[in-house]
Amino acid sequence: MGMTMTQKILAAHSDLTSVSDGRKVSAKVDLVLGNGRTTPLAIDEFERMEYNKVFDSERIVVILDHFSLNKDIKTADQIRQCRDFAKRYRLSHFFDVGRSGLEQAILPEQGIVTAGDCVIGADKNTCTYGAVGAFSIRTDSEALAHAMAYGTTRLTVPAAINVRLLNSLPLECSGKDLILTILGLLGTEKARGKSLEFTGEGVASLSMDDRLCICNMVVEAGAANGIFPVDGITLHYLNGRSERTPVVYIADSDAPYEETIEIDLAQLEPVVTCPMEPKETLPANALSHVKVDQVVIGSCTNGRLEDLEAAYLMLKGKKVAPNVHCIIIPGTTQIYNAAFANGWMTGFIDAGAKVSTPNCGLCLGGHMEILSTGERCIATTNHNFVTHMGHEAKEVYLASPMTAAASAINGYITDPREILG
Repeated sequence: MGMTMTQKILAAHSDLTSVSDGRKVSAKVDLVLGNGRTTPLAIDEFERMEYNKVFDSERIVVILDHFSLNKDIKTADQIRQCRDFAKRYRLSHFFDVGRSGLEQAILPEQGIVTAGDCVIGADKNTCTYGAVGAFSIRTDSEALAHAMAYGTTRLTVPAAINVRLLNSLPLECSGKDLILTILGLLGTEKARGKSLEFTGEGVASLSMDDRLCICNMVVEAGAANGIFPVDGITLHYLNGRSERTPVVYIADSDAPYEETIEIDLAQLEPVVTCPMEPKETLPANALSHVKVDQVVIGSCTNGRLEDLEAAYLMLKGKKVAPNVHCIIIPGTTQIYNAAFANGWMTGFIDAGAKVSTPNCGLCLGGHMEILSTGERCIATTNHNFVTHMGHEAKEVYLASPMTAAASAINGYITDPREILG
């Protein structure tokens, strides 16, 4: 029997000729990833186990994004712990304030992750890197510490669902609308612990930013990872960027998918996920009765250049509705600078929006204008859990940058086609 992309990557990294669903393997990792929130826990484990070396100072990445800038004394102590660890072990990829950003945006942007990699990280959305044809998955702090020392980790080979994409996305839709639609179809249990492998002619219509957004959010359906085939778009993106030579794995024609789900991209429309479950997805035009207090455009899901451009084109020459707080959060310093050079930042400010430096603070509810009791927000972030973005008695709706920007203009959830005409 053949193998899926995920199975081929795990077999290769475990020095095996083949693997099957449910098999436990000891895999060599190409990258070990931590952030300002998860790295301190891994360092504690690292020191508790009395490790005194790292397996490769060029393959451990620490990015200070979750509480940048420090929100309190405890956070300051954790960040200092990360800085001390990075200095002690001379980590090549340590991203601090001033050259930082959100890890899921930095790694692809800087070419630190590439096709064929096996990547582990303690952040929930480590699965993002399947967009470039890598296997990437969340792990716990103990496993992260072990991988820092030895470069290996124990993994269970996931079963796979084939998400076959047909035709092309409409202009008013993006990868965010696709993944929210998928969440509505799958709910939170059907894909639990599985790999979502994207195939079909429709893949070619998705940009790299679309794919990064989609893979980032497969975990919201309970999936272990998501992965796209390595095609011309992938290789063009990696060319001149990748630190290592990409390794291309292709799923076999008889790959053992549990099932195949077909989605006609041409039939998609702008959608919104309602509080507080990813599966509660409705067409944006069915929610025009919902007024919003806050709009957030950015995060590791939708803080990339295409996302900011979509928001800018929607807001250009218009104004954010009175009493609506619209916040723009670029994904990395490089994206911030590019948006500034393009004049988009001035456009956002002229429209009445606020612009932040790259960070995760608002999404996880750590700092930065978190929501008060009863407030409603439409955001391009990846979670709308009760525990995120502020008070428990608040509402968070998830949408694409175009839908979020259109909603900022009208002050209520708005289908972007209403603004575009």
